[in-house]
Amino acid sequence: MSHAEKRPIVIGVTGGSGSGKTSVSRSILNSLPNHSILLFEQDSYYRDQSHLSFEDRLNTNYDHPLAFDTDLLTEHLQQLINYQAIDKPVYDYESHTRSQEVIHQEPKEVIILEGILILEDERLRDLMDIKVYVDTEDDIRIVRRIKRDMEERGRTLSSIIDQYLTVVKPMHHQFIEPTKKYADIIVPEGGENQVAIDLLTTKVRSILENK
Repeated sequence: MSHAEKRPIVIGVTGGSGSGKTSVSRSILNSLPNHSILLFEQDSYYRDQSHLSFEDRLNTNYDHPLAFDTDLLTEHLQQLINYQAIDKPVYDYESHTRSQEVIHQEPKEVIILEGILILEDERLRDLMDIKVYVDTEDDIRIVRRIKRDMEERGRTLSSIIDQYLTVVKPMHHQFIEPTKKYADIIVPEGGENQVAIDLLTTKVRSILENK
């Protein structure tokens, strides 16, 4: 069967920061070892901010839809669906702007698109075969975020809490949580929910076998 007949399966996995969406995405990936799978992260598509001062970059609201270059993300996802390779941008979290480097990405038969706002844009939603919302309580998400940012990003507890209360939490309730209505599947408690992950991977296998 030709590539044109075997359109890649696109699975969108979203949820708030610290919800466990990355764990769910990796669980799906690990449950399908005999298939070619691409984990495609929205975080790679933060806008280029090289025209801004470093101070202005620090003040960017990274939880707002406008923080992302959704035009480029949509274009690249469509190319992958058409079995065309892309050069994916790399975001530099230290300089808070896009790196000069890119990552060459070949198309795969399963694409897992993961990010906090992937269901916010209709163009992206229309390209997805399965839309998943990972639903985790605010208290659990902030604890996970504190642990991650202190261990992996060297941030202070006070700066994490301040950012969470002033930006992350209000943006979650304004922009991210409302996209739950577009989801085909809602997964409570993220990567800990093995039943939901098993159901998801069974559905994906079924689609692959019937293509």
